[in-house]
Amino acid sequence: MGFVLNATEMPLEDYYDYIIVGGGTAGCPLAATLSENFRVLVLERGGVPYGRPNLMTQEGFLSTLVDVDSHDSPAQAFISEDGVPNARGRVLGGSSAINAGFYSRADQDFYRNSGGINWNLRVVNQSYEWVEKAIVFKPELKNWQSAVRDGFLEAGIDPYNGFDLDHVVGTKIGGTTFDTSGRRHSAADLLSYAKPLNIKVAVYATVERILFASLFGFPVPKQSAIGVVFRDNIGHFHRAMLREKGEVLLSAGTIGSPQLLLLSGIGPRPYLSSWGIPVVHHHPYVGQLLYDNPRNGISIVPPLPLDHSLIQVVGITSSGAYLEAASNVIPFASPAHSFFSRTPPSPVYFTVATLMEKIVGPLSSGSLRLASTDVRVNPIVRFNYFSNPVDVERCVNGTRKIADVLRSRSMEDFRSYQWLGDRDFRYIGPALPVDVSNDRLMGEFCRQTVNTIWHYHGGCLVGKVVNKNFRVIGIEALRVVDSSIFTISPGTNPQATVLMLGRYVGLEILRERMR
Repeated sequence: MGFVLNATEMPLEDYYDYIIVGGGTAGCPLAATLSENFRVLVLERGGVPYGRPNLMTQEGFLSTLVDVDSHDSPAQAFISEDGVPNARGRVLGGSSAINAGFYSRADQDFYRNSGGINWNLRVVNQSYEWVEKAIVFKPELKNWQSAVRDGFLEAGIDPYNGFDLDHVVGTKIGGTTFDTSGRRHSAADLLSYAKPLNIKVAVYATVERILFASLFGFPVPKQSAIGVVFRDNIGHFHRAMLREKGEVLLSAGTIGSPQLLLLSGIGPRPYLSSWGIPVVHHHPYVGQLLYDNPRNGISIVPPLPLDHSLIQVVGITSSGAYLEAASNVIPFASPAHSFFSRTPPSPVYFTVATLMEKIVGPLSSGSLRLASTDVRVNPIVRFNYFSNPVDVERCVNGTRKIADVLRSRSMEDFRSYQWLGDRDFRYIGPALPVDVSNDRLMGEFCRQTVNTIWHYHGGCLVGKVVNKNFRVIGIEALRVVDSSIFTISPGTNPQATVLMLGRYVGLEILRERMR
């Protein structure tokens, strides 16, 4: 794609119809759509995903999330104040380029509980299909995923729905963004839909702040976005400015979008003043009502080799939890290798198989606040996992269902012989409580083993920070188009819906401009 440039090659100032901050899961389809009729600039703080072997294969999933030391790492690590490690996408394609690739559309409740958005479901479906035609595939189930599918059904997560991209109660095979050769596809691939003459994508372009100007109005003047300031990777500053009727579209993600609003002077007045940030508009809910779906589950080392697999099968229960699974081949140095040997150790590979559950919602919420006025520094995030007792109840329901799966016939082959001849699972990390009927023990298990499933959302909620047309309330020419507007995580996994959102909002803007 010849329109993808290093930010150092960009002019010091230029004008565009639409400036999209963040070339991620929503930003890429949004840009491709708007480029049909308008001049578009995408500003992405990371590099390109192509040519990075770990990033582009299923086998590199874990190492990508762990390799976060370099400033060029496609995943930027952060640890919430809850003590849970997490990661943000920092690459063209965003988190769709570092995730497990699972693709499943949102549940119907999501559209009914989206803060007042009047979804046009015909356009929603068209937008999903537009994405799916380019980057979604049917996975091939190998031994672990096949066993998990059968185990879900034995545990009563029925009916069996086969391969299905829709959200349907029961057990199903979902889509994947890994093709049949194992190569990853992401939102970055959707830029192939763009009109090349109308689009520029600048990588290693870090947006420092949004620029505003006052508009005359009655009874008070309004503020309008007029452009952004961004920095390239050698430290030079550039200005991207809007043409008449243009807009700045924030697609920097759940962490990046509220952070940039705060740094640009949109947020709670007393808080911004405490940082010495000039207040453009008092917005008490920026960075508030932040959510992350907790992940709980178990991991085992089976006695037989397993193929590497990321999420392919999902169990959609009616009790507030979704079940998923993965298997990862992990290399370890041979324990028989001598410290004094002149030859390198022979690697020993073993498989870790995981069963996990994610709760619907969640209802527990937290917040985001600045750690620095440098946009490159992660803000401070707290999710307050399980602060709402309904979330604990849902987690208990989900982990009990995992116990049902472990007791199924389909899991028998994954038990190892113990020293007294018994067969049981060989756990890595905590096992489920022996008495899974004990609510207190199960609740403690949920709290003590909480992890992220990387499905965080909120911070710029519809009805609080943006209106039903995704415009920042009280500000002209500025919208937010990413998962930070969601009050709940859509369905089992949000990737499909965030990809759809980018296309959907792009089509809505095109329709508005035609009026």
